[in-house]
Amino acid sequence: MPPVPPHSASTSSAQASPKPLLTREQVLRALRQITREGRPLPAGTVYELVYRGRRYPPRAVAELAYRLATGNPAAHWPRPAGGPTNAVLEGLDFTISTKRPVLTSGSAHDGDETARQQAEALYTGLVREASDSSPADTVAEPSAAYEPTSYTRTDAATELFITEGELEAALAGLARRRNLLLQGPPGTGKTFLARRLAWLLLEAKDESHIELVQFHPSYGYEDFMLGFRPDAEGRFHLVPGVLPLLCQRAAADPDQPYFLLIDEVNRGNVSRIFGELLLLLEADKRGPAHALRLPYAPPDAPRFFVPDNLHVIGTLNLADRSLSPLDYALRRRFAFVELKPQFGAPLRQFLAARQVPGTVIEQLCFRMAALNQTIADDPELGPDFQIGHSYFCQPPPQPAQAAEWLRLIFEQEIGPLLADYWREQPATAATQLRKLLA
Repeated sequence: MPPVPPHSASTSSAQASPKPLLTREQVLRALRQITREGRPLPAGTVYELVYRGRRYPPRAVAELAYRLATGNPAAHWPRPAGGPTNAVLEGLDFTISTKRPVLTSGSAHDGDETARQQAEALYTGLVREASDSSPADTVAEPSAAYEPTSYTRTDAATELFITEGELEAALAGLARRRNLLLQGPPGTGKTFLARRLAWLLLEAKDESHIELVQFHPSYGYEDFMLGFRPDAEGRFHLVPGVLPLLCQRAAADPDQPYFLLIDEVNRGNVSRIFGELLLLLEADKRGPAHALRLPYAPPDAPRFFVPDNLHVIGTLNLADRSLSPLDYALRRRFAFVELKPQFGAPLRQFLAARQVPGTVIEQLCFRMAALNQTIADDPELGPDFQIGHSYFCQPPPQPAQAAEWLRLIFEQEIGPLLADYWREQPATAATQLRKLLA
């Protein structure tokens, strides 16, 4: 796919309110409270906020955060559900995605038939004709008045800490291989960039074309591709995973790109999770001509393929010692882009635009650059363990709070990480923390 031509900056960013309704920390407080109290929330109909592998109704989260921010337990969130609420949460760098449909409903017999019919459709990636289906057979979510805002190279240049050449190279790799892995130390904005690459090719912040998953040790083939799962009555049904559902949507809309974003690719058992996808991911193995039979497919079911308009963007953490390296069978199917910590001019300009005092910016950038050099020079660590800039991308709204904000990040976030890095050399970790706090 050719690179997206530049357009003018979106009007929405130019008209942004100087005082946002919410901050990211307020939303995080709401999510923590929901998790801690286990409070029930009204189910979202179309969209979900995805955070740390859990899904929440966006408007209910926004309203709780708004009540915590205002101190009024009866306050009502002033934005309607759908696009207006989603735009606020996305502006705080939260992920909003369309809900995953449920295949079974109604009686047990109806559930069996629904699962069988829709599982067959998922092998081909084609949407089943609904002329003879009942409302219980329908898996499509109701339409919502969600108008995605445009996203251009100008928008990307204001929030990405990479050069125009590096951005072009990443887009070229994605267009050539259809699959891209962003690798680098923690905190270098890998997931942040992955979503922006998708937006650039879509020319809009359109979450309806994006699905985000995070791999972990318990994540398996049945979650990602297809498997049998029990319902409330203990009966097992064939349930599609993330990929077939996304392939179905992509195959039904071949003129638009679709994106699967995989966070922490190497945290799961990649060979087991991917299965047949190791072959079907290749750029020249897309489409019906290269379809394969899935292990759970009925004997007469059509074969499964990956549409040509599906792109896969993964992130790879190089610093976690507990993770196994990717095997070569997977590596040769991806283009790789390395991200590095950025404590130079882009971060300085970003913080200055948010009214962080110059002295605080200088302390932050100078001390973190020196720390990263020490980490890179350590023979037991190396460049993969450097600390990224994303720790510092949410400065406080008041300039007077900036010095305390920086000190707390050093003490509460960077310090514990250094203690883990130099677990056998606590004096070294303490020395480096003292230099940060000097």
